[in-house]
Amino acid sequence: MAQGTKKFKTQRPGVTKKTHQNKLKGPRKGGRIIAPKKAQVVEQQKLKKGLEIAIRNKIEKDVTHKASLSLHKPLSVVKGAERKGNPGEARPGTSSK
Repeated sequence: MAQGTKKFKTQRPGVTKKTHQNKLKGPRKGGRIIAPKKAQVVEQQKLKKGLEIAIRNKIEKDVTHKASLSLHKPLSVVKGAERKGNPGEARPGTSSK
């Protein structure tokens, strides 16, 4: 008979090992959104966000108005195009070469 202890474990027939999933180590990036327990809180958040957007737009209008008044020629504000398509999508008017 063999003497001493076994150096490795033998697998029983019919039993498979569970594979470990790739787990991220450490905290995840980005903010966490915790769902509120009360519907009133949701309404308050929507109202607050709407007010912030309205205030920001009003400030932009006021600043552009004051800037256009102080210049000797009319001020033209150019806004970038907001696209909802895929980022890899071809844009019209641009060549692929």
